[in-house]
Amino acid sequence: MSSMSFLDRWLPVWILAAMAVGLLLGRLVPGIGEALGALEVGGVSVPIAIGLLVMMYPVLAKVRYDETHRITGDRRLMATSLVLNWLVGPALMFALAWALLPDLPEFRTGLIIVGLARCIAMVLIWNDLACGDREAAAVLVAINSVFQVVAFGALGWFYLQVLPSWLGLPTTSAEFSIGAIVLSVLVFLGIPLVAGFLTRLLGERRLGRTAYEQKVLPKLGPWALYGLLFTIVLLFALQGDAILAAPLDVVRIALPLLVYFVVMFGLALLASRAVGMDYARSTTVAFTASGNNFELAIAVAIGTFGATSGQALAGTVGPLIEVPVLVALVYVAKAIGPRLFPGDPTLPPVPERRTVSTA
Repeated sequence: MSSMSFLDRWLPVWILAAMAVGLLLGRLVPGIGEALGALEVGGVSVPIAIGLLVMMYPVLAKVRYDETHRITGDRRLMATSLVLNWLVGPALMFALAWALLPDLPEFRTGLIIVGLARCIAMVLIWNDLACGDREAAAVLVAINSVFQVVAFGALGWFYLQVLPSWLGLPTTSAEFSIGAIVLSVLVFLGIPLVAGFLTRLLGERRLGRTAYEQKVLPKLGPWALYGLLFTIVLLFALQGDAILAAPLDVVRIALPLLVYFVVMFGLALLASRAVGMDYARSTTVAFTASGNNFELAIAVAIGTFGATSGQALAGTVGPLIEVPVLVALVYVAKAIGPRLFPGDPTLPPVPERRTVSTA
């Protein structure tokens, strides 16, 4: 703890405080939710986009882009991530939604949409906090983005219409906007990725790699957490009334989400270890598999079913559960890492204990 910055050391406290502030703003400031919701361009919330861009930019500026070739050549990493993200994840969310919300079709559909939207944003900061492989995270997020554009609509059709009909369950008709999916990828990944790449490229050319990483990155680093806290405040302010007005609905939606995040993380971590990956890459696969692109899920739910629909509420509850759970899993990864990967050189460094002289 003594080796961590003040912001990092008390991160769970700051996140809980940000949630509380957001709820209070949403409850006490009349019209703040509508005002924030009105600040949209092409269906993208401008305030939330700013928060996410500020959050992701420092993390992407840390990536050594000249080393990403070693990631694309790792077939175990690529295959494991693709299977977990695009086969296991959506299927698990479908099963949990039907098992735990059989009587709530709107919430169930919203959760299935969340399961189809694979993470391209916050996963970078969770991975960085857990000391995962930054280059691997950047590559996997980019691959998820491509698959999202190509496969989201087809998977939505399969999980909302085809599979339920095979199982004798009610089906849901929905049309997804390819434009919304592409816009989500370009805004939430494209902009910070280009900015981070240019910062790294120009910084290394001017200062050299060592000076860049020792002088520039420490100044950029805290802004990732500032952006995270700002985004959390906005999310809770936008949905403060809905959360406080229907707490039982939120609890019903939260249960399958909680199970999903924990099961996907544990399954991905163990699967990555089983195929021979080290701690850093296993952790990266686990976070990219367990996180979701809530920005896209909310945008799709609102565009398809309306802003006041149960599907939109389910999509909004997603990040409200994901943030504290995945923060907790950061600490879990660090705690169990030495047991699962004994002697692994990629494990997070353990601060030296200070000894007190009794002389």
